[in-house]
Amino acid sequence: MRNNMDEKIKKGGISVETEHIFPIIKKWLYSDKDIFLREIVSNACDAVTKLRRLTSLGQVSDIPDDYKITVKADKEERTITVSDNGIGMTEEELDRYLCQIALSGALDFINKYEGEENRNNGIIGHFGLGFYSSFMVSDRVTVVTKSYTGAPAVKWECTDSGEYTLSPSDKETRGTDVIMHIADGEDEYLEDGKLKSILEQYCSFMPVEIYYEGEKKPEPEKKEGEEATEPEAPKPINDTHPLWMKNPSDCTEEEYLEFYRKVFHDYREPLFHIHINADYPLNFRGILYFPKITNEYESLEGQVKLYYNQVFVADNIKEVIPEFLLMLRGVIDCPELPLNVSRSYLQNSGYVAKMSQHIVKKVADKLNSLFTTKRENYEKLWQDIKIFVEYGSLREKKFYDRVKDSVIYQLTGGRYVTLDEYLEGAKEKHENTVYYATDKMAQAQYISMLEGEGIDVMYLDKGLDNQFISMIEQERNVKFLRVDSGVADVLRGDGEKFESKALADLFVKVSGNDKLKVTFENLKDGTLPAMLTVSEQDRRFGEMMKLYGMQNDGMPAPEGELVLNSGSDMIKRLAAKAESGDESAADSAGYIYRLALLAQRKLSAEELKDFLRGSFAMLDKLV
Repeated sequence: MRNNMDEKIKKGGISVETEHIFPIIKKWLYSDKDIFLREIVSNACDAVTKLRRLTSLGQVSDIPDDYKITVKADKEERTITVSDNGIGMTEEELDRYLCQIALSGALDFINKYEGEENRNNGIIGHFGLGFYSSFMVSDRVTVVTKSYTGAPAVKWECTDSGEYTLSPSDKETRGTDVIMHIADGEDEYLEDGKLKSILEQYCSFMPVEIYYEGEKKPEPEKKEGEEATEPEAPKPINDTHPLWMKNPSDCTEEEYLEFYRKVFHDYREPLFHIHINADYPLNFRGILYFPKITNEYESLEGQVKLYYNQVFVADNIKEVIPEFLLMLRGVIDCPELPLNVSRSYLQNSGYVAKMSQHIVKKVADKLNSLFTTKRENYEKLWQDIKIFVEYGSLREKKFYDRVKDSVIYQLTGGRYVTLDEYLEGAKEKHENTVYYATDKMAQAQYISMLEGEGIDVMYLDKGLDNQFISMIEQERNVKFLRVDSGVADVLRGDGEKFESKALADLFVKVSGNDKLKVTFENLKDGTLPAMLTVSEQDRRFGEMMKLYGMQNDGMPAPEGELVLNSGSDMIKRLAAKAESGDESAADSAGYIYRLALLAQRKLSAEELKDFLRGSFAMLDKLV
């Protein structure tokens, strides 16, 4: 039986507090215009979810489980239609939810069935403010709906001015059709490529199957004698049961890899993954991947996608994902996120902070587990995850406190040790001191001398190593010294040390640096005449100045110290010549000085040319 709407079409205007609210919603509620499709499809999902819930509660029966959503574009009609076979609406409900802005049907539904297994129902909002995002691209929107109750179908139509009509409809099937009449200048939203990309970004994991019907392509011509083939059955564009919703024990390694490739379009295998399945006191799920990093800059550009009941919200929301974790890739889905009215941004909440802390804990626990149970594999991964661990430790003290026992260091020989293992192995030779190198080639001489005395040398060649070891020194009673920062006690010999002011003055003269400091040490290695050192403090200060671009602003480079070996017969003979005034001593001193510079690759282009010229001249005398 038709109602009295047959006799008279009901007309009215959108109920608002101010006449300007409608254009504000249209233009400024959402930061991204593409979001309109997410909102309309989400509403369709909610309509299906509501009907499923009623069925599970025994409120409705005899409804087949063939729920789906269809998105259809029509270039000729200039329309985009989103159709669902969910709960539908009666005339009263349609009037209530669409004619009064922001009066969401989700709230009414939740309140009605509160306490009846309503937790995590997956309902985001059904025809609230999100519906009006459709007017960002439309000049007119039509809604045709029929309630599951069997009430007469209704048609609602509204222009972008806010004027609407409400009338009967001949729709026979349950559900809702939202027909958006695309405005002039928004033609891109009628293109298949654009619509598919929006659906892929926002709707890939919504809990109801979504089918896209775009521009129909002409069927290929059949060759003579060729049998007709049945058209392929349409496939949904989304995965209604994403991997993160499953229990970790039910997922295979291949599934994790396939999910990673699908979501991030990266065919390099990730290093490993973390499957988060939190129920209490926090309720969220997700999968985080450690990607294969090819350079330090790439490591700063990860992608963690945030979902709300399988609906995409945003990438890399820093309130949920700490900054140092943003170099990871993955998904986080939380049905209890405190989103703002447009679902585009997070509201400040203690829940978000707790969630962030829990994610940090899960990442740290994974690293510790790998270190404890699979150390050999962990060591193979270390060079790829090292920058992440160091950066995270520098950025967040709580993270460092959780992973500090799993931090390992590579030695110049390739072996890996923890700091405690290094110190324990070295305690008989030196206390609370770590020797390290940053360049195996340039510092080979110094490395060889220490290793010859049975001292292990760490190899710290990454950009963050300096900042990291500075932090370690503050946290632990330990000092890091680069191999060329001075003469270690174990390198000193027992013989008598002599000094020669004449020889020291000669080296200052031939160096061309009147600020050069020359000292004498008796070294065990008598074959080494001299070595150049820079104190750890001065070098770190210089590197810090360089890092901040201050070295070229009147800040001199750190001065080195030339150490002459009193145990070297060559130095003893040269000292005798210098003290006697032998002019040939200057050539030899200059040559030794440049060899010391060369050992650290500190020769300028011009100095290198002079050194080679002098070397050839010396060879010419010998040949």
